[in-house]
Amino acid sequence: MIQRRISKYINKESNPYPLAVYRIGFGLLVMFSIIRFWYNGWIESLYLEPGFHFSFLGFSWVKPLGIYTYFIFIICFTSALFVMLGYKYRTAIITLFLSFTYIELMDKTTYLNHYYLVSLLSFLMIFLPCASYFALDSKNKTKVPKWTIDSLKLMLLIVYLYAGLAKINSDWLINAQPLKIWLKTKYTIPIIGETLLQNNYTYYLFSWGGMLYDIFIPFLLLYRRTRFFAFIMVIVFHVLTRILFPAIGMFPVIMIFSCIIFFDNSTHKKILDLLRRIFNRDNGLKEVFTPYIHKYNRKLIPLFVSVFFLWQVLIPLRSISYPGELFWTEQGYRFSWRVMLIEKAGYTTFKIVDNSSGNSELVDNSLYLTKFQEKQMSFQPDMIIEYAHYLGDTYKKKGFKDVSVYAESYVTLNGRPSQRFIDPEVDLYNEKINFKNKKWILPFKDEIKSFL
Repeated sequence: MIQRRISKYINKESNPYPLAVYRIGFGLLVMFSIIRFWYNGWIESLYLEPGFHFSFLGFSWVKPLGIYTYFIFIICFTSALFVMLGYKYRTAIITLFLSFTYIELMDKTTYLNHYYLVSLLSFLMIFLPCASYFALDSKNKTKVPKWTIDSLKLMLLIVYLYAGLAKINSDWLINAQPLKIWLKTKYTIPIIGETLLQNNYTYYLFSWGGMLYDIFIPFLLLYRRTRFFAFIMVIVFHVLTRILFPAIGMFPVIMIFSCIIFFDNSTHKKILDLLRRIFNRDNGLKEVFTPYIHKYNRKLIPLFVSVFFLWQVLIPLRSISYPGELFWTEQGYRFSWRVMLIEKAGYTTFKIVDNSSGNSELVDNSLYLTKFQEKQMSFQPDMIIEYAHYLGDTYKKKGFKDVSVYAESYVTLNGRPSQRFIDPEVDLYNEKINFKNKKWILPFKDEIKSFL
């Protein structure tokens, strides 16, 4: 019975309008992101100026290519343009995924949730017939499997749901942290800065409202009767977050656009008809769609996509396997849709010891890291140990023989008093860089109760 229902769902077809709209908008957003990145000089400041780059475990081979780094961004922009136009779509979306992900992996310091989301969406779109309609590639008008549209909805549901469940913690709901810290500093915002944003009730309203929004908004979008109201909520929520927290960049725009996928075929057809009129391409003919035909097995691709989504469900849960407070250790924190949950700051210095001679030296971090890199490194354990290994290797080249690297580190979390972060007696150069529990992180002296 279950197998029959699954087979029936896989073979169910739909008009291709939503995939066409999503392909066009997605390509445009990536193009705009690349232009924005280039215009602000971030390619230079984030990838060319630093002498050292923090890498993701297993991807240390992904590095900036000097002046040729600009070429990677050009490739990414061009592939996004081709995706938007639906020209050589399969090659374009694969190139977009590879180039954008390469950019994301070049330095862990720049990690943001929406960069990760773009990589996932571009990977997913490799397996979706997004260029079957309103594209330079589309010669015949064919329907598409309904699951291909639903897969984009599912990706957004996962993002929202995990973001909401992660907010069910005592700091966020009971203490209204870190929103209380952030909103107090927004007094320069006209009208609300010196009034609403200085009110204690506001912090709790935003904390609880944000949690409830993230959990329920995808389901409200799925339900036809609440869809329009829910989309208005999406716009209001993300516009407000963009005003309050401009550092989140393109994330609000990406989420607002992505939520359009929840609307039915008629809405997407109206969008495409509008584009036709703008570009004077309205032929006024009634459209007839033929059944979807793909050269691959219709069951193989859905199976592969199902494995992809199973992975997306499991990855955010990996933090459960680590002991200690997640917000403190950050073991399993990335790639888990924990959005804007912590305010963390630290101060970390390093001492290099030559055990053979007894000589030691305190490191001036500014010689090796940019201010932004040093700020991010100071409270993230995986970056601390990677930097410690880099220092150890560097000082070996300077003539130190039997090298040890020790860290003096203090960190504050969500407004709490600063406390020692790293065991100062542990030789970090002798510790391995892997996914295992980092026992040299000192225990958190408080408790944060959480759902996840």
